[in-house]
Amino acid sequence: MIWQFASRYFRAKKSTNAINIIAWVSVSAIAVGAGALIVILSVFNGFEGLVKSLYSTFYPSVKISAVSGKSITLTPAQLKQIAGVKGVAYMTEVIEEKAVLRYGQGDQTIAILKGVDSNYNKVAAVDKSISRGKFDTGNEQDGYTAVLGIELEMALGVDVDRDLTPVSVYLPRRNVSSVTTPEDALGSGILYPAGSFAIQQEFNSKYVITNIAFMRGLLGMNEDEMSALEVKASPGLDDNVLKRRLQEVLGTNYNLQTRYEQNQALYAIMQTEKWAVYVIMSFILVIAAFNMIGSLYMLVMEKQKDITILKAMGARPGLITRIFLAEGMIIAAIGTVIGFGISIGFCLLQQHFGLIKLEEDSFLVNAYPVSMHISDFILVSVTIIVIGGAASWYPARRAGKQGIELKAT
Repeated sequence: MIWQFASRYFRAKKSTNAINIIAWVSVSAIAVGAGALIVILSVFNGFEGLVKSLYSTFYPSVKISAVSGKSITLTPAQLKQIAGVKGVAYMTEVIEEKAVLRYGQGDQTIAILKGVDSNYNKVAAVDKSISRGKFDTGNEQDGYTAVLGIELEMALGVDVDRDLTPVSVYLPRRNVSSVTTPEDALGSGILYPAGSFAIQQEFNSKYVITNIAFMRGLLGMNEDEMSALEVKASPGLDDNVLKRRLQEVLGTNYNLQTRYEQNQALYAIMQTEKWAVYVIMSFILVIAAFNMIGSLYMLVMEKQKDITILKAMGARPGLITRIFLAEGMIIAAIGTVIGFGISIGFCLLQQHFGLIKLEEDSFLVNAYPVSMHISDFILVSVTIIVIGGAASWYPARRAGKQGIELKAT
């Protein structure tokens, strides 16, 4: 009965046309607010998904590293035990160290040299991000080669299509107690450029990927010594589940990090930005609520005679209050449905046709990425219910408190 009264009050023609106009202005304001929130949150989801996909190209599902120090030791028996853990799809040994690079007689630059084994591209996907040349780390017989980040390639002046000129590499020697000249503290080697990759600026500007054997020889590390063991989870398995299983096997002697934990600051910033935008955009709905207050207040004045009749028939104040609360919820619901419909249509067009473009060559995609999540629709719906209920409360309560007015004819 409550919703029947509320629905009829919304649809019925009022004696003052301004009440109808204000009601539909309220609906329009809520539709704009709801639609804008969904679109903005979907754009943030799109960028978040894009960034995560870029980082997943370089970072493993779980990284096993040292609790303290720069290296860990894993015997063949331990590696076999890790490989047998349920959910481990692939794993790769890596060695990372900062190095000074020089190409020909050009300037020097500091980069992170990452030595990898033959399983690396099964764990990461750098080979799918090659922009020039090919992914090849070479071998001892034919010479070791390197794959550079594209920005580092340009900074050094490297031309991967002419790989006859090697890149000179200088690494700090391990366990050196005393030196007479600066050169004594450094180990050196040469790498021939084989290709360049383009993933994300953080990687493109400072990483060089080469053969792990080259790194072991230059640093004097043992065959079972490495900076970290990178593990890829089986499809569909949560990284935290795999981490827990590996922790049970390895104990507390190693530091295990999921992909999220390796980039915790980045993900935290993205979430903070998303929530900040949500709060700011919610103020649009708060402004729309003022229209609702005005619309319902005028409707209460319009329906004073109906309220008197209902109370004379025995309706309690609570029933009258709930009728006008329901009226406010109808306005909010209609605005929400319209807003959701507009936002879904816009997001689908953006996904398929890229209506709004990014600046040319400013990013890895040409148009703003969007990704609609059901959780965002639920969040916005709850927000509108709360704001709509709060806005409807005062006019509805006033209607419930209105006394019976009997006038003689």
